[in-house]
Amino acid sequence: MEKYLPVLRRCPFFSGLEEHEIISILHCVSAIKTSKSSGSYIFRAGDSTEVMGLVLSGSALIIQEDLWGRRNILSKCSVGDFFGEPYAANPGSVLNISVVAEKDCEILFLNVKRLLHSCPTACDHHQKLIRNLVSVLANKILIFNDKITHVSKRSTRDKLLSFLSAESVRHASLSFDIPFDRQQLADYLCVERAAMSTELSKLQKEGILKTNRNHFELIIQ
Repeated sequence: MEKYLPVLRRCPFFSGLEEHEIISILHCVSAIKTSKSSGSYIFRAGDSTEVMGLVLSGSALIIQEDLWGRRNILSKCSVGDFFGEPYAANPGSVLNISVVAEKDCEILFLNVKRLLHSCPTACDHHQKLIRNLVSVLANKILIFNDKITHVSKRSTRDKLLSFLSAESVRHASLSFDIPFDRQQLADYLCVERAAMSTELSKLQKEGILKTNRNHFELIIQ
């Protein structure tokens, strides 16, 4: 597990902790590492879980699917990102999301139940870890609030501009890469890909933006 320490130290969940404390915590929360191939399910809707996942390598998508296979992407998890925290922190709750490996990835599962109860070794860093977990959960709420802001717009054009404007602010630049390919972006914004492509072409012709694959440049006139 030591080889993943650079990733873990950058993770907000382990903020303010030394390497030896992180190693101790991994034992405390019964950490287990697993590998998942691209396209495979890590969590599946309808299940319940006592563990949350941390992406050590690769990436994963948090999605919702209906009975007809239509997919809504809620967010993307890159290296250092967590998923499943709210469900793991509420034992018995049923997942209404699935988590799918976008690329081959390695996942670290952490037992949240062990964290929310008094540590049997009374470790000094336990309270610090709980504060970090609250911060992680708060950040997840902000991410989903952004999603709601974008998809609540009435038109495909407005959804695109809302998302791209937010990404520009997040990167502090008018030129940036987004974490999605075209189909994933359409699934994230809950629009048809063809309609989205049409709107992107219009926005380019109007001189509002330039785009190449997942790279965008917004033009302020």
